[in-house]
Amino acid sequence: MIFDPKVMIPMRFKLKRAVVVLVVGLLTFFAVTWPAQIVAATAPAAPRKRPPPENRDESKVPPYELPDPLVLNNGQRVTNAETWTRKRRAEILELFRTEMFGRQPLARVDLKFKVFDETRGALGGKAIRKQVTIYFSSDVAGPRMDLLLYIPANAPRPVPAFLGLNFAGNHAIHADPGIRLSSSWMRPNKEKGVVGNKATEASRGTSANRWDVDAILDRGYALATAYYGDIDPDYDDGFKNGVHPLFYRAAQTKPAPDEWGSIAAWAWGLSRALDYLERDPDIDAKRVAVMGHSRLGKTALWAGAEDERFAIVISNNSGCGGAKLSRRVFGESVHQINYSFPHWFCDNFEKYNERVSDLPVDQHMLIALMAPRPVYVASAE
Repeated sequence: MIFDPKVMIPMRFKLKRAVVVLVVGLLTFFAVTWPAQIVAATAPAAPRKRPPPENRDESKVPPYELPDPLVLNNGQRVTNAETWTRKRRAEILELFRTEMFGRQPLARVDLKFKVFDETRGALGGKAIRKQVTIYFSSDVAGPRMDLLLYIPANAPRPVPAFLGLNFAGNHAIHADPGIRLSSSWMRPNKEKGVVGNKATEASRGTSANRWDVDAILDRGYALATAYYGDIDPDYDDGFKNGVHPLFYRAAQTKPAPDEWGSIAAWAWGLSRALDYLERDPDIDAKRVAVMGHSRLGKTALWAGAEDERFAIVISNNSGCGGAKLSRRVFGESVHQINYSFPHWFCDNFEKYNERVSDLPVDQHMLIALMAPRPVYVASAE
């Protein structure tokens, strides 16, 4: 029984009344809070702040001060190669991982290589053409990359090689009809024969002027290339496609603020291509030069920084986030590149959109990470 100060009543009546009060209270609570929660869950994210116009006037470049690559985090100066190799290089690499490109996953993948084409006498007899599917997991229906390889037919083997990603699919670098037509997503481009985000037969050889395959072969080098969209599609899809989901932890749906964006993923793919080249007896894997243009120039630099197996690093017109200094306010800025391509870098990089001088690194330090290997940077308007 429940005792009322005035009247004793049966507990059953009181319990029913309590239940009614509780239900009414819960309904009132949810009626008030649920709409706010629903709005918070479904409302679009706040619009990202548009960057100011880029500066193209040299006279308006403000003074800037670059971080010293030869000073350790504790303030001590690097005075010998051993200190650079053992300490400073690792410090700089970690800063770029944490604050700019994002860290690649440490877990190794169960790579599988399937050579689906090996044609001797390709390109009029001057080349051996190989095509290899690199599966990034045990699931053959999952993310994978097709690697195209041309090897000079008459050169003593193993031969050194150039390795680079391409923008329009392997079939676009040469009109060779034996190259597999890519089935991956591509940006709409009528000039490249892309229809409905897919390559067509009209796409063949449309980028051949950027890939002088014959000259490379004539000089005794091999050429290896893969379509960058095989690794991660180049659009802001929330990292639902490509290789990122292969490494998500339980309940993870996107990379953490210090985890890899698309450029780091593409660089990771270049290392997986090198994994195959190390197995190919026709290739001298200790003499592989990694190369790239524009966003793939940034990718080549980051691949060379992360993977010291690359013997030479070549970057062409890599721009902001590549070889261009971030602190020098001229041309494309950190804010602009993060606004236009939010998927390229890790989320932490956006902290520096309006305070780039606080960035603990700059791009001269990225180039320094190649030492003592050769690095070639070409930049032009």
